[in-house]
Amino acid sequence: MIEAAVLKEKLNRSFSLYDDLIEGLKDDHLKLDLAGLPSNTIGQQLWCVIGARQSYLKAILAGGWQGFACGLDWKNVENKSAVQTELAASKKSFLTALESLTALSSSQQSLMFDLIEHEAQHHGQLVRYLYGQKLPVPPTWKTRYNLD
Repeated sequence: MIEAAVLKEKLNRSFSLYDDLIEGLKDDHLKLDLAGLPSNTIGQQLWCVIGARQSYLKAILAGGWQGFACGLDWKNVENKSAVQTELAASKKSFLTALESLTALSSSQQSLMFDLIEHEAQHHGQLVRYLYGQKLPVPPTWKTRYNLD
């Protein structure tokens, strides 16, 4: 069995990388996509991250999947302040709720791994957006993923 503290540590690291990312973005960056390729916008990517955090937390606390929902209104995916607020709130809610869990069932562990996988998948996608749009890569992302 994996220690709950280890999973929380990995999630906190991932969540903090998103804090650094949004800090370096401007409002107009959130509307950028990968030109000429099937893609959504940076803001829509972050909407998915926020919704996944909220949905996985609900599932972990309930012991099973409860459906996907996002507290960030779709019309606000290009509003940096709104996205930043929801990223921070989803991080805080998740980490606070997990403090009450000292041991995780196998289904809760599986959901935690699914969220970690989802977070990392979006990290990879967003690196492509940063490179494709010639946006600055946060130093923490450079260090974590050995980027130029």
